[in-house]
Amino acid sequence: MSAEPIEDMCLTTRSGRDEWWRDAVVYQVYLRSFADGNGDGVGDFAGLRARLPYLASLGVDAVWVTPHYVSGGADGGYDVIDYTAVDPSYGTVEDVRALVADAHDLGLRVLLDIVPNHTSDQHEWFRRALEDPSSPEAARYHFMPPSENPPNNWQSMFGGPAWSRTPDGRWYLHLFTPQQPDLNWDNPEVADDFDRTLRFWFDLGVDGFRVDVAYGLFKDPAYRDNPGIYSPTLFGHGPEQVMTTNQARVHQIWRRWRAICDSYAEEKMLVGEVSLADLDQVGLYARPDEMHHAFQFRLLKSDWDAAAFASTITEALDAFAAVGAPAPWVLGNHDKARQVTRYGSERRARAAALLMLALPGSAYLYAGEELGLPEAPVPDTARRDPIFLRSNGARLGRDGCRIPMPWDSAAPAAGFSVADPWLPQPDGWAGYAVDRQEGDPASTLTMYQQAILLRDLYKAPGSGLASVTLEGEVIRVDLIARDGDPDPITVWINMGSETVTVPAHRLLLASSPDVGGPVAGKLTLAPDTAVWTRV
Repeated sequence: MSAEPIEDMCLTTRSGRDEWWRDAVVYQVYLRSFADGNGDGVGDFAGLRARLPYLASLGVDAVWVTPHYVSGGADGGYDVIDYTAVDPSYGTVEDVRALVADAHDLGLRVLLDIVPNHTSDQHEWFRRALEDPSSPEAARYHFMPPSENPPNNWQSMFGGPAWSRTPDGRWYLHLFTPQQPDLNWDNPEVADDFDRTLRFWFDLGVDGFRVDVAYGLFKDPAYRDNPGIYSPTLFGHGPEQVMTTNQARVHQIWRRWRAICDSYAEEKMLVGEVSLADLDQVGLYARPDEMHHAFQFRLLKSDWDAAAFASTITEALDAFAAVGAPAPWVLGNHDKARQVTRYGSERRARAAALLMLALPGSAYLYAGEELGLPEAPVPDTARRDPIFLRSNGARLGRDGCRIPMPWDSAAPAAGFSVADPWLPQPDGWAGYAVDRQEGDPASTLTMYQQAILLRDLYKAPGSGLASVTLEGEVIRVDLIARDGDPDPITVWINMGSETVTVPAHRLLLASSPDVGGPVAGKLTLAPDTAVWTRV
């Protein structure tokens, strides 16, 4: 049984559409691991620029690039030394300008990553703060006077206390590694400097930013203990971290940044990393005068469980609808193990992707998802992630989802580079290469291409509304169409272990081939399968 053919359908461009971000498909590139253009084993802007036609053929609307700044290298570029410069291993500012121009020619937008919660300990501000405790720069961080014990019980996301000593005995705050001191956003000089950074890249033509740790920035001004004993994780922070996350003052900053975005004739956008467990709180970051998108990570954290998926989708739609914002969806990123491994099979990962790409709102894909990449094994001696290093190996960290992309199955390093990649590719990695999957009607890459195409042609994200029904281990999502479409799409996903029968008169797309029908207005849906249908 095959889905409805799409070869003759025409792809409509989103270029120039107002509020393009409302139902966009955004592709995240982990820059070090995407494509190497200069042959040193590290991905860079030249490599990404050469692969832009691939992203255009995939059908995505925008590319989001992880940090490219001059960095201390303690946390994959998220420890920034200079916010308006490019790390030489990635290229130059002119390379970014050329990337943006080429992307725009292909109808793609470009989003950069920005890291406002902390800097590198090699940033000129922090270096001056270490040299002179009375300097203006010292007031831009969180320093506490010498004492026998840390100032409070705050913990680092990467393990251990969130406080480290300076050579003169002071304590400074770092919610991540000691090489990433937290900025003090109560100091107006910090906000003024980031205003200049935003405008620098916007003036270059960049279309927006993904904002790292958007729920952070402000901390309790009295530095009171967080309640109880807690061990923070990267996703889903709750009330146990009330003194270090989601302070009300942070919304003032996003209104300020939104005003900067709105001051440009060309539409600029912001998407915030908002790792909060309460989805209603996440939604507040996407109010009309704040960010355009606010990531919610509950779906990314969910196990393969129909009830968990259904409740998360319903709650997220409600939370964002309450503030008039589109829901952004994400199943994977550079901080989380690959879906194929988390869910237990590529079949399940394909089904989850087909569900996500149909949901109202926007979809964020992580490079390699469209190839069905699993979490890769990494020898301990090759691991780079500070989570692994700071936990003495108790937590494996994120290296396994950052293995360089396979492009050409016959080339060295699977076409990523002519040199040895910065992280080793495991045996068999070339079997997932783009050249193996392109043109194969059964490949995961082809499924993604078809889903993104159909999403646009049938306006699958609809008006931003949908009804979600849980029927045993089967989720039904009825999309409420825009433009008065009388025959909207219904999505089914069977997350159980038994084959089921569902109503459908037309099958548009299936995540696996073993779908029977439709016959007499019904089709059979095998376990771990998703379909787009018209009832």
